[in-house]
Formats: sequence, structure tokens, C-alpha cells
Amino acid sequence: MIVPAFPESLLRALQDLLGSDQVLTEPIDLVPYGFDGTATLKERPGAVVLATKTEQVSEVMRLAHEAAVPVVARGSGTGLSGGSVPVPGCLVLGLNQLDRILEVDPHNLTMLVETGVITQRIDEAAGAHGLFYPPDPGSMKIATIGGNVAENSGGLRGLKYGVTRDYIMGIEVVLADGEVVWLGNQCVKDVAGYSMKDLFIGSEGTLGVITKVLLKLLPRPEARRTLLATFPQLDQGAQTVSDIIAAKIIPCTLEFLDQTTIRCVEDFSHAGLPVDAGSLVLMETDGAESVVEREGAEMMALAKANGATDVRVAADAEEAARLAAARRSAFSALARVKPTTILEDVTVPRTHLAEMVRFIAEVGKRHRVQIATFGHLGDGNLHPTILTDERDHEEMERVEAAIEDIVHKALSLKGTITGEHGVGLAKKPFLRQQLGDASFALMKRIKSTLDPQGLLNPGKIFD
Repeated sequence: MIVPAFPESLLRALQDLLGSDQVLTEPIDLVPYGFDGTATLKERPGAVVLATKTEQVSEVMRLAHEAAVPVVARGSGTGLSGGSVPVPGCLVLGLNQLDRILEVDPHNLTMLVETGVITQRIDEAAGAHGLFYPPDPGSMKIATIGGNVAENSGGLRGLKYGVTRDYIMGIEVVLADGEVVWLGNQCVKDVAGYSMKDLFIGSEGTLGVITKVLLKLLPRPEARRTLLATFPQLDQGAQTVSDIIAAKIIPCTLEFLDQTTIRCVEDFSHAGLPVDAGSLVLMETDGAESVVEREGAEMMALAKANGATDVRVAADAEEAARLAAARRSAFSALARVKPTTILEDVTVPRTHLAEMVRFIAEVGKRHRVQIATFGHLGDGNLHPTILTDERDHEEMERVEAAIEDIVHKALSLKGTITGEHGVGLAKKPFLRQQLGDASFALMKRIKSTLDPQGLLNPGKIFD
């Protein structure tokens, strides 16, 4: 591939706008911006600019638009579908320095933040007012809210509280030509015109660059209880999750780990997990004290009915936090096993969870690849994680075949190719199969209308 030279005139204009220290061009400085959290995907950009305010983002987009140079917006680079991997010779627009919490409004239960604010900071700032920002992706300690919005991130609490989209009341967006628009408002109810903000949530930077976000907050739950159920068999844990949902119990968290994941996490976190278990389910209920007590007892009974050998209740908030942190460490723990870790992301209707978990195990055996499975089973979201070595080309062919089998199985069960990681580059080959030709074409028409030159994050979601 011939990489286009980065235009000198654009480079000079960017340096004049931002200062030379905010424009990176040296190869060694570009390396960290050439990949995200997705295994095997990397590319070197032509230059990187580090903006500090919306006005700079707008001017950068205007200059890039005039020069017809592709732009890839980027936060912390924690994405897992290749969404922020640059294209050759492009301009990477770094947004981490737009990191101010502009307003917390406890009377209207809202918070206005810039796009580069770290997700955990948002919940901490809300907590100072007795409030709560529910979306909690596994990377919340380092991921930015702008990236969360662009990918419509989920998290451990998604079962009860939903995903990022459910907490966005308004966004400021810079369009492909540099125009700045505000979409949404502080009103709880608003049906005036098209819901334009929803078009940009989950658009993965292909329609515009998000610079500010108005978030909805909730009161903090009165009480919380965490339980850990241990099962001798792989699918007993998955069936327990299905049974809990069928019993019309919607807890805060229902997380599943298979034996490989349990052992890796325990070795990494030393949280006291039972390493000989076939699977375990981490259950958390929150709300009024009476509800927490009742749901905890009902989930314990369902776990035991499905063959749980032990159901442990966290003794206090410290132990509950330790168990939750252990679950959040699953990806990091697994990444230590082999040189390459491919974290997959499919979702199926919850009645098919046990079937899907069994199928993933069979796929690993059939293709002779090591797969660890964990995920947010309460909302049907599974993360089959393949432990491999990208330098072994023969094994990587088997890995790709295993991924195809898993994705096709999810679609055959009326599932989706991605529950929270986005399409990006990794899931692009499967999108048309899920959407169908007409819906796929409609998405492309929206893209071409808002970005007629195809300069915003090109090659992501579709070619």
C-alpha cells in the first residue's frame, strides 16, 4: 500500500493553530496512536494533534476537510473493535485534554462534561452529591466518556441500568466540515423533531466528533448485596442466569466466568475465587433494603436449584468491591497467558445462554484453540476470549475460523455480532449479514450525507 504524504501546508496550519508541542509528527511519538485495545490491528498515522477545546477541534476539522485528509478521533484508545485504529497517512485527533467536568446539577440530576473526562471520574463526581452514573465499562478507570458515547459502551451494570445511550441527554458534535452543533437538552421529555443525538451515539466517530456530553444521573441505591455462586459444570451457571431472568428478577449485575477465566483471574487478583469450579456467577442486587434482601434470597435459591455447590454472600462492601474488581480484571488476567488475546463480543437472547456457552466450548475443541468465556450474561452478552499467538499463522487461521463460527451461531440464535464493543474493523465483515441489504444501505446513505468526502474514521463499520 502506498501511504499518502501528509500535506506540509496542513501541518503548518495545525502548528500555527495549536502550537508545535500539540502537533506530533516524529515516528516515535506516533507509535502509541497507531493501535487500540484490539489485538493484531495497528497502523501509523500521518500526524497527531492534541486539542484542548471545542474551538480547536472545529478548526482542525475545517482544515482537514479543506485538505481532504482523513481524521480519526481518539480518546484513551481502549476500544476493542479497532474503532480508533488509524488509516495510513491520516490525522489522529486526540481528545484526552478536553477533560473538564463543566457542571454538576444535583437539582436536575445532570452533569455536563467534556469528551476526554475519564468515566470513573464522572461517577465519583456524581457520588459527591449522593448521585450515581450507572454505565461502567470494564475499562472505566481509563476510558473517556467520548469514547463511551461513540461506541455506546455497556458494562457490568447494563442488565438493570442499560448502556451509555440511556444516560445521554445532549451532546455537542463537530461535523466533518468543522461546523459545531448541539443536539438534545436538559429536559426529561422532548419529542421535538428527529432524535439527532441518538444518530451519533454509537456511530464510532464516522459521523462527527463529540466534544461535550450532558449526562443523566440517578440517586444512589439505598442498599446493595453481592453473591458469588459456584458450579461444577460450565452450563449450570449460564442456566442459572436464564432462570433468574425468567423469574422476573432484574438484579444490578449477573456476571459469568468459566473455569479458565476463574483460574487466570484468581492468579492475577488473589480474590479468593474457587479455582476448581466449572463456572461461577457473580450476582449483585441493589435498591431498597427489602428488595435487596428478597432478590438475594431468590437468586440464591435458583443457583442452588441449578446445582451450585456454594453460594457465598459478600460480608461487607469491601469484599463486594474486591469481587467486582476481580471480575473487571478478567481481560487483563487472560492477557498474561499468551502473546495475543482476542476479546470477542456477541450477544444472544437470554433463553439461549446455556446453548451458546456450550457451543463456544465445542468450537474451541473443534478448531484446537484455547477459548476462555466470561461476560455479562444477565443481558446475554458473552465475551469468548481467544488466547493465541499472532506470529503463528497456521493457528491464526484456526482462530479466524472459530470466530466466524461463534458469530454465525449468535446470528442463528437471533443475536447480534456486538453487544458493546462496536463494529469498527473487527466486526465489519459480518454487519450486512445481521442488518440485511436494505438497512445496511440506509446506514451508508446516512454516512454519505453527513460525511460526503468520507473523511471521518474511514473504513470503520463499512468500507
